[in-house]
Amino acid sequence: MTYVVTENCIKCKYTDCVDVCPVDCFREGPNFLVIEPDECIDCTLCVAECPAEAIFAEDDVPHDQRHFIALNAELSGRWRPIVAKKDAPPDADTWKGVKDKLSLLIR
Repeated sequence: MTYVVTENCIKCKYTDCVDVCPVDCFREGPNFLVIEPDECIDCTLCVAECPAEAIFAEDDVPHDQRHFIALNAELSGRWRPIVAKKDAPPDADTWKGVKDKLSLLIR
């Protein structure tokens, strides 16, 4: 099993999760983070650190977010690793909890 970043990260892109990841499995896109599934060791540390509550165990991803499992796998192959926390976008808190943001994802 792996962990999956879901829709609530889009345009929030808090990076608190990156700081606690012992294997540097996060990848950074313009307005979203993903987890490289083959590198994730299922340690669960990132889940508690995500202010947007966007990270789930693969088996626990909400039904309407299941497509993010494949999206994490796809984008992790294209995006660069992020290994240190960065400041969140200035409007991150505005986007936290907003629904239906998939169309805003910049690939």
